[in-house]
Amino acid sequence: MRSETMTSKERLECAINLEKPDRVPIAILGNTSAMAGLVGEKYWEVVKKGYIAQFETELKFFDTYGGWDGVHAPLTSEIYYLGGLKVNPPSEASPEIQILEEELATVEDYEIIAEDGMNLFIVEHLIERAYGKDTSGKYLKIWQDTLVALSRSLKEYGKRGAHFIFPVLLTHPFFKLSLTRSMIKFTEDLYFRPELVEKALQKMTDELIQTYSSMADPNVYLTMGLVEERAGGFFYPMHIFERFWWPYTKQIINAFWKKGIKIWLHLDTCWDKNMHYFKDLPRGSTIIDLDGTTNIFSAKEQLRNHLAISSDVHPALMSLGKPQEVEAYCKKLIDDVGDDGGLVLCTGCCLPVATKKENFEAMLKTGKTYELSK
Repeated sequence: MRSETMTSKERLECAINLEKPDRVPIAILGNTSAMAGLVGEKYWEVVKKGYIAQFETELKFFDTYGGWDGVHAPLTSEIYYLGGLKVNPPSEASPEIQILEEELATVEDYEIIAEDGMNLFIVEHLIERAYGKDTSGKYLKIWQDTLVALSRSLKEYGKRGAHFIFPVLLTHPFFKLSLTRSMIKFTEDLYFRPELVEKALQKMTDELIQTYSSMADPNVYLTMGLVEERAGGFFYPMHIFERFWWPYTKQIINAFWKKGIKIWLHLDTCWDKNMHYFKDLPRGSTIIDLDGTTNIFSAKEQLRNHLAISSDVHPALMSLGKPQEVEAYCKKLIDDVGDDGGLVLCTGCCLPVATKKENFEAMLKTGKTYELSK
């Protein structure tokens, strides 16, 4: 292993501040199902033990493979429950978390969201529509367990020298409406009921900023996570993106930036057509986290010395490729995207359940030992 002169926090800070660290920092995004599989556990059995037990599985995963720099709180099926999303529980036949997208919200609900906000709408409407009445207090119990797990995560990972990249991965208001309304109905609304959508989006944006900027302590967390999967040019023309996504995204990023917090912008699907817009954000304010479908090398050239990039080691490569292929791709990322700093070596989207142990080990080893070849 090459000589290391930085802590995990210093290494991550250096990269996201567009500087060159002693080696590329490594962050692993993954839900608990994949992590359980890589330590020989059955996630559909682990999940029955509750949220805290799932955190223990993630910690075991970290220890088993020797650790890395950037970590996050557990991503489990309970998180989707808190968001009012309907999910299939993991099973032996289907160990991944499966979101069941249905038309849970109606046209009339836009006015309710615009008035009361999405958080209250989830508690008073979405939970019941997705799961029935919460007679056992499950919602409150999951929130309590989440806070306990987050506190323990900070303590346990801190003892191991790792650093949190974000405390939670928030759902962008646009994406949230698409999931709860269903993509087809939401798209109809964008064209035929745009004013209703805009009122709800603005309320949700204000609520997100107010609710989560208070917990974003720059002394504890490096960024705040924000996920979007549907607003890019793969799905929508630019006039939709420019009207219904870009203004609210800038509001969120600028609000957190003023508090000293960067946004870890998790962008699934292809964003090639949108990438140049991000040059309008404050320099160093955002980490563009790509999933392997956007051309990361083109993104680097467009955002060079302006925004950091989190790569992009594709789930298909991790599950179907060979260790030599994983190693070669990681080296290319370090050479071509991390040549002047600004790179976090990361899994594309989330680590898949089918990840091969030898492929994951190849990614970690390459990130920890490889030096720039140019």
